[in-house]
Amino acid sequence: MNTFKRVYLPVIAAVVAAFIISAIWYSPMLFGRQWIQLRSEALHVVPNAQIAPWKPFVEFAREILIACVLARFIARLKIDRVSEALSFGLWIWMGFPVAMLVGASLWDNKPWALGLIHGGDWLTKMLAMSVVIVLTRRWTAPRHASMGEFYGNRAST
Repeated sequence: MNTFKRVYLPVIAAVVAAFIISAIWYSPMLFGRQWIQLRSEALHVVPNAQIAPWKPFVEFAREILIACVLARFIARLKIDRVSEALSFGLWIWMGFPVAMLVGASLWDNKPWALGLIHGGDWLTKMLAMSVVIVLTRRWTAPRHASMGEFYGNRAST
Protein backbone atom coordinates (compact mmCIF):
# COMPACT_ATOMS: atom_id res chain seq x y z
CA MET A 1 0.00 0.00 0.00
CA ASN A 2 1.27 3.45 -0.86
CA THR A 3 1.80 5.33 2.43
CA PHE A 4 1.72 8.73 0.76
CA LYS A 5 -1.73 8.14 -0.72
CA ARG A 6 -3.23 6.51 2.35
CA VAL A 7 -1.69 8.60 5.13
CA TYR A 8 -0.24 11.89 3.91
CA LEU A 9 -2.55 12.82 1.04
CA PRO A 10 -5.70 12.86 3.22
CA VAL A 11 -3.90 15.08 5.74
CA ILE A 12 -2.66 17.45 3.02
CA ALA A 13 -6.14 17.64 1.47
CA ALA A 14 -7.72 18.34 4.87
CA VAL A 15 -5.19 21.09 5.64
CA VAL A 16 -5.86 22.75 2.29
CA ALA A 17 -9.61 22.55 2.91
CA ALA A 18 -9.21 24.07 6.39
CA PHE A 19 -7.07 26.93 5.08
CA ILE A 20 -9.58 27.74 2.36
CA ILE A 21 -12.49 27.63 4.80
CA SER A 22 -10.80 29.93 7.31
CA ALA A 23 -9.62 32.31 4.59
CA ILE A 24 -13.22 32.72 3.43
CA TRP A 25 -14.70 32.67 6.95
CA TYR A 26 -12.49 35.51 8.20
CA SER A 27 -12.64 37.51 4.98
CA PRO A 28 -14.80 40.62 4.58
CA MET A 29 -17.23 38.44 2.58
CA LEU A 30 -18.33 36.67 5.76
CA PHE A 31 -17.17 37.55 9.28
CA GLY A 32 -13.88 39.40 8.79
CA ARG A 33 -15.18 42.84 9.73
CA GLN A 34 -17.02 41.58 12.80
CA TRP A 35 -14.01 39.50 13.87
CA ILE A 36 -11.65 42.49 13.64
CA GLN A 37 -14.07 44.73 15.55
CA LEU A 38 -14.77 42.20 18.32
CA ARG A 39 -11.10 41.27 18.66
CA SER A 40 -10.14 44.92 18.89
CA GLU A 41 -12.76 45.58 21.58
CA ALA A 42 -11.66 42.53 23.58
CA LEU A 43 -7.99 43.57 23.43
CA HIS A 44 -8.75 47.30 23.87
CA VAL A 45 -6.83 48.25 20.73
CA VAL A 46 -7.62 50.15 17.55
CA PRO A 47 -9.22 47.88 14.91
CA ASN A 48 -6.50 46.63 12.61
CA ALA A 49 -6.68 43.98 9.91
CA GLN A 50 -2.91 43.46 9.91
CA ILE A 51 -1.73 40.04 11.04
CA ALA A 52 1.80 39.36 12.24
CA PRO A 53 3.71 37.53 9.49
CA TRP A 54 4.56 34.54 11.70
CA LYS A 55 0.94 33.74 12.60
CA PRO A 56 -0.01 32.01 9.30
CA PHE A 57 2.93 29.63 9.81
CA VAL A 58 1.75 28.73 13.30
CA GLU A 59 -1.79 28.30 11.96
CA PHE A 60 -0.47 26.01 9.23
CA ALA A 61 1.32 23.85 11.83
CA ARG A 62 -1.81 23.78 13.96
CA GLU A 63 -3.95 22.65 11.01
CA ILE A 64 -1.45 19.89 10.20
CA LEU A 65 -1.62 18.63 13.77
CA ILE A 66 -5.43 18.68 13.77
CA ALA A 67 -5.61 16.90 10.40
CA CYS A 68 -3.17 14.23 11.61
CA VAL A 69 -5.22 13.61 14.74
CA LEU A 70 -8.49 13.47 12.79
CA ALA A 71 -6.99 11.12 10.20
CA ARG A 72 -5.68 8.82 12.91
CA PHE A 73 -9.04 8.69 14.69
CA ILE A 74 -10.88 8.13 11.40
CA ALA A 75 -8.57 5.23 10.51
CA ARG A 76 -8.74 3.69 14.00
CA LEU A 77 -12.51 4.05 14.23
CA LYS A 78 -12.87 2.63 10.70
CA ILE A 79 -14.98 5.55 9.50
CA ASP A 80 -15.59 5.10 5.80
CA ARG A 81 -18.89 6.84 5.03
CA VAL A 82 -19.59 10.54 4.65
CA SER A 83 -22.46 10.37 7.15
CA GLU A 84 -20.11 8.83 9.73
CA ALA A 85 -17.50 11.50 8.98
CA LEU A 86 -20.05 14.26 9.51
CA SER A 87 -21.17 12.73 12.80
CA PHE A 88 -17.56 12.31 13.91
CA GLY A 89 -16.71 15.92 12.96
CA LEU A 90 -19.73 17.22 14.88
CA TRP A 91 -18.81 15.28 18.04
CA ILE A 92 -15.17 16.37 17.83
CA TRP A 93 -16.31 19.97 17.43
CA MET A 94 -18.65 19.78 20.43
CA GLY A 95 -16.10 18.04 22.63
CA PHE A 96 -13.10 20.25 21.96
CA PRO A 97 -13.45 23.63 20.20
CA VAL A 98 -16.89 24.37 21.69
CA ALA A 99 -15.75 23.48 25.19
CA MET A 100 -12.65 25.67 24.88
CA LEU A 101 -14.48 28.61 23.32
CA VAL A 102 -17.18 28.55 25.99
CA GLY A 103 -14.46 28.48 28.63
CA ALA A 104 -12.71 31.46 27.04
CA SER A 105 -15.94 33.47 27.09
CA LEU A 106 -16.97 32.29 30.53
CA TRP A 107 -13.68 32.67 32.39
CA ASP A 108 -11.60 35.08 30.29
CA ASN A 109 -14.43 37.44 29.37
CA LYS A 110 -13.93 36.99 25.64
CA PRO A 111 -16.99 38.31 23.81
CA TRP A 112 -19.56 35.58 23.20
CA ALA A 113 -20.04 36.89 19.66
CA LEU A 114 -16.33 36.33 19.01
CA GLY A 115 -16.70 32.78 20.31
CA LEU A 116 -19.62 32.23 17.95
CA ILE A 117 -17.55 33.41 14.98
CA HIS A 118 -14.69 31.10 15.92
CA GLY A 119 -17.11 28.29 16.74
CA GLY A 120 -18.70 28.49 13.30
CA ASP A 121 -15.28 28.37 11.67
CA TRP A 122 -14.33 25.34 13.75
CA LEU A 123 -17.61 23.55 13.02
CA THR A 124 -17.17 24.07 9.31
CA LYS A 125 -13.54 22.93 9.45
CA MET A 126 -14.19 19.84 11.59
CA LEU A 127 -16.97 18.69 9.28
CA ALA A 128 -15.05 19.46 6.09
CA MET A 129 -11.74 17.99 7.29
CA SER A 130 -13.42 14.78 8.42
CA VAL A 131 -15.27 14.37 5.12
CA VAL A 132 -12.18 15.24 3.05
CA ILE A 133 -10.10 12.67 4.94
CA VAL A 134 -12.71 9.93 4.45
CA LEU A 135 -13.21 10.74 0.76
CA THR A 136 -9.49 10.97 0.07
CA ARG A 137 -8.88 7.65 1.83
CA ARG A 138 -11.73 6.10 -0.17
CA TRP A 139 -10.43 7.56 -3.43
CA THR A 140 -6.90 6.26 -2.80
CA ALA A 141 -7.96 2.77 -1.63
CA PRO A 142 -7.03 0.02 -4.05
CA ARG A 143 -10.09 -1.19 -5.96
CA HIS A 144 -9.47 -4.76 -4.81
CA ALA A 145 -8.71 -3.77 -1.21
CA SER A 146 -10.06 -5.76 1.67
CA MET A 147 -11.47 -3.79 4.61
CA GLY A 148 -8.21 -4.36 6.48
CA GLU A 149 -6.25 -2.75 3.66
CA PHE A 150 -8.73 0.13 3.48
CA TYR A 151 -8.07 0.99 7.11
CA GLY A 152 -4.32 0.67 6.78
CA ASN A 153 -3.94 -2.69 8.53
CA ARG A 154 -1.30 -5.02 7.17
CA ALA A 155 -3.46 -8.10 7.62
CA SER A 156 -7.02 -8.29 6.37
CA THR A 157 -9.80 -8.34 8.91
